[in-house]
Amino acid sequence: MRYRTVGGLRVSAVGLGAMPLSIEGRPDEARAMATVHAALDAGVTLLDTADSYHLPGDEPGHNERLVARALATYGGDTADVLVTTKGGRGRPADGSWTVTGSPRHLKSAAEASLKRLGVEAIGLYQLHKPDPAVPFEESVGALRDLLDEGKIRYAGISNTDVGQIRRAHALLGDRLVSVQNRYSPAVRDSEPELRLCAELGLAFLPWSPLGGISRSSLDGPSRRLPPEDTGHSTSPGDSTLPGHATGLDAFHAVARERGVSPQQVCLAWLLTRSPVVVPIPGASRPGTIRDSAGAADLELAPEEVARLEAGVGS
Repeated sequence: MRYRTVGGLRVSAVGLGAMPLSIEGRPDEARAMATVHAALDAGVTLLDTADSYHLPGDEPGHNERLVARALATYGGDTADVLVTTKGGRGRPADGSWTVTGSPRHLKSAAEASLKRLGVEAIGLYQLHKPDPAVPFEESVGALRDLLDEGKIRYAGISNTDVGQIRRAHALLGDRLVSVQNRYSPAVRDSEPELRLCAELGLAFLPWSPLGGISRSSLDGPSRRLPPEDTGHSTSPGDSTLPGHATGLDAFHAVARERGVSPQQVCLAWLLTRSPVVVPIPGASRPGTIRDSAGAADLELAPEEVARLEAGVGS
């Protein structure tokens, strides 16, 4: 496993997005636990969760509790594992995804996440999505207060643009350590945000990193995922709809030549985009995350990267 940094912490170059373990179509608890344990066995030390990863209107914080149980029951050392969670979204009974970024809500949500995770301080707490009804500086100010109170060690923001990243950085300084935006071969709208993260030394955590490589079981029309979370879990074991996006054939060709999955090639390509990139592919099976974790050790040759770039640009 290769490593990268989030703030001053060393983390695995590939993380685990735990969302598929708690939303619609989730596995049973035994398989969910086995998936997290397989990630840890593979050297994954960054686990991404959120208080809103649960069934509609049911069990808020389900994913956080599951991650906490998986860590508590793991037989190995978890001292170096960074659990990142997010606040500011909700899942009411109608299956929609709400956004609430008021300082009062974020502070209350962080307190609840602390209890569910069973820690003295949350390693990395992220604003899940800016709330258009709340001034952005007020939401980020809540993160600053949580940092000052010692309830979170580092802060991050998600689904943000260049201007918001600069504003958050101005408020939090080096205590802002990450940005979590959608980014994949098929969706590269966050190129400017990625460049800014590299400039500021912020970790860039792409969600839905495998978009365009294969269709995920989470892409089905009945799953009611929030727009920015669609396809968070896309890996070999989770794919139910075959095929891939036109123009991305190079990922499949390189995979055949290397004897690995296209998803692993995709994650390895993402790691070549910048030293600050730490992809967080989702998984709901042990084999899926083992395959994804293998991307950290897949060194692409310059000519392979050039072929992949040509495909992405087509």
